[in-house]
Amino acid sequence: MKKKHSPNKKLERGQSLVELAISLTFILLLLSGAITFGMAYFSYLSLNDAAQEGALYGSLKPDDGIGIINRVQAASTSPVDLSQLPDSNVTITYSGSSGPKNGMCQGSTNGTPNSIKVTVAYSYQIFMPFMSTIVGSNHIPLTGSATDTILMPQC
Repeated sequence: MKKKHSPNKKLERGQSLVELAISLTFILLLLSGAITFGMAYFSYLSLNDAAQEGALYGSLKPDDGIGIINRVQAASTSPVDLSQLPDSNVTITYSGSSGPKNGMCQGSTNGTPNSIKVTVAYSYQIFMPFMSTIVGSNHIPLTGSATDTILMPQC
């Protein structure tokens, strides 16, 4: 005896395949976004570590601006290669002032800065396809900064 197919079964052929194709597209897009922004966040953490390295060096030698920049550039090679970072992307600012303390800086009439802030700017390039159209750019601007106390002030 032959089985009779109901008319509803013929209309539902391939429905699962269409549902899979539509849902898989959205799942892959979400996964791609999570990977892209996860890697961008990891790069941001590397920038913060490089800025902290520069601020630490600057706390000991605040007048050595070139040394601070070199220290920042040497701090990271993966996932962010800062060795090719232009010097203009590293900003060094001094803030606060204090008068002579404990006999240091005798004869100095103006105060010396007591903190150093190192800021590192980097443009993270998006490599996942279609993510640049969602973000609106091929790059995500990242900025890492660190502030440290100057331990050896220069008079």
